[in-house]
Amino acid sequence: MKNLNYNLLLYATPFRMSNRIKPFNVILLVIIWMAALWTPARAQENPSQVNLGTAVARVAKQNIPAVVHIEVTERQEMLNPLLPFENDPFFRYFFNVPRMPRKFKRELKGLGTGMIIDSQGHILTNNHVVGGATEIQVLLADGNRYQAKLVGTDPKTDLAIIRISTKESLPHVAFGDSDKIGVGEWVVAIGHPRGLDQTVTQGIISAKHRRGIMDPSNYQDFLQTDAAINPGNSGGPLLNLRGEVVGVNAAIVSQSGGFEGIGFAIPSNMAIYITRQLIAHGSVERGWLGASVQDLTPDLARSFGLETPKGALISDVVKGGPAEAAGIKRGDVIMTYQGKDIPDASALRNQVATSSVDKAVEVALRRNGKMLQTIVKIGNMENAVKLRTSSIKAHLGADVRAITSKEVEKYGLNSNKGVAITWLDPDGPLTIAGFEVNDLILEIQGKAIEGVGDFVNVLSMLKPQRRVVLLALDHRSGRSGYVQVMMH
Repeated sequence: MKNLNYNLLLYATPFRMSNRIKPFNVILLVIIWMAALWTPARAQENPSQVNLGTAVARVAKQNIPAVVHIEVTERQEMLNPLLPFENDPFFRYFFNVPRMPRKFKRELKGLGTGMIIDSQGHILTNNHVVGGATEIQVLLADGNRYQAKLVGTDPKTDLAIIRISTKESLPHVAFGDSDKIGVGEWVVAIGHPRGLDQTVTQGIISAKHRRGIMDPSNYQDFLQTDAAINPGNSGGPLLNLRGEVVGVNAAIVSQSGGFEGIGFAIPSNMAIYITRQLIAHGSVERGWLGASVQDLTPDLARSFGLETPKGALISDVVKGGPAEAAGIKRGDVIMTYQGKDIPDASALRNQVATSSVDKAVEVALRRNGKMLQTIVKIGNMENAVKLRTSSIKAHLGADVRAITSKEVEKYGLNSNKGVAITWLDPDGPLTIAGFEVNDLILEIQGKAIEGVGDFVNVLSMLKPQRRVVLLALDHRSGRSGYVQVMMH
């Protein structure tokens, strides 16, 4: 400030000594005065020049009112695990068990965090916080408690929207651009770890584009941070020093169950897209390219004439899909999508998934050592399921549908994840393995099946003529077990 005052005084001297006001001097003085006021404000916008001690406090004060505590209750009806032994004489003799009920009820409680995103009461959180809940309560920072309704969930990105109704004015967060935040920049996490309300922690962005953390087949592209995240933080905001949400806290890597310096947040740009879809439709409509892709290894890159293993290699093209219509072939390497570099297969899948259906996008690809440009009209993932269903019939000899709420209640399932068999080829692999119509398939190769689309996608990534392990539930007895099936 001493230098600043000196400069102002120096430029002010001619004005005071002159008996006549010169317009040029006045204009110059005003410009200098405005610059002096503007410089500190601009310094605050640049995180590298912000006083960390006051910045964290300012971000916390600004956003705590919009961060909520979520309490969920899940009521389940379970099949009695002792039911198969009900009529066993040996069992009844030693345990003197009277006639047992077929089912019993249990109640599960859970805690999480959310953030109010608009004045209408929409709250963004994680799917694993509220998915499957029968009752959701939201506690605001001001102490008010509300019942919340589920608007929609997206298990593939682990995001969900709930809503509270109130006539009161609600504070809400502002979103930033997660693509622009850099590794090493300071971030602030707010949440309710282990039920401790309004907990604020700080750290940095440790890395970007972490994939395959929770499920390699899901649409995930995490920010990694060392800001402390613990159970109960899920669904809370990760903010930059401007107080903008750049991520939704979702997971940690830990051997102890507590925070060990490795936390993950869903990028805000992905969260914004999913949020808009859930509020508008209750579900997410994803784009579809109509091609299977894989990462490039150094050896594969060299074989395709690439200096580095960057890009997404087309391993297969769906007949009648958007990629085939655009002239994309097996062996092509997608290098850019809508002008953005594609480092690997996951990046391409995420870009396609968040593209609007029927949108024409420009793709740059490498084929036989030459760069080519093409336009792809993005398809609908639902159409992809229909096209791929025919191949599932060929591989497994079966048709499937979504599991109903009645089946969830009947079999005591935690949710409606999985599929039910509606048709079987008498000579197909599932029939040979002993399956019947109305049996349920809950997992494939250890991966839980979210629904029909997920079932089709998982199977499409498996090679034919191989054995796969399915977790199945017998519709007659309600008992589940693992079954090995040879795919055609």
